[in-house]
Amino acid sequence: MNIIQCYAPSSDSNDSYKNQFYSRLQSITEKCPGKDLTILMGYLNAKVGMDNNGYEDIIGRHGLGERSKNGERFANLCAFNKLVIGGTIFLHQRLNKAT
Repeated sequence: MNIIQCYAPSSDSNDSYKNQFYSRLQSITEKCPGKDLTILMGYLNAKVGMDNNGYEDIIGRHGLGERSKNGERFANLCAFNKLVIGGTIFLHQRLNKAT
């Protein structure tokens, strides 16, 4: 089992910093053996939204609102690494969907 804990830059951070963060996160994630369970957790500063078209394998139908740019980055990272965004799979009370 691999556990990756991270804190992503906010949406107000410059794109260069966000790109650097996701590049580093990708390099860490790809070092995890594919046969192992990998859990990526932390404060991602990302909203993946309710629309899972094109991301059906990683995003469920219970997201919140519209996908942000950080949400797009996070969704792409998860898709590339075959990770599932667990908080979108099951129905939650709206109050418990965002922090």
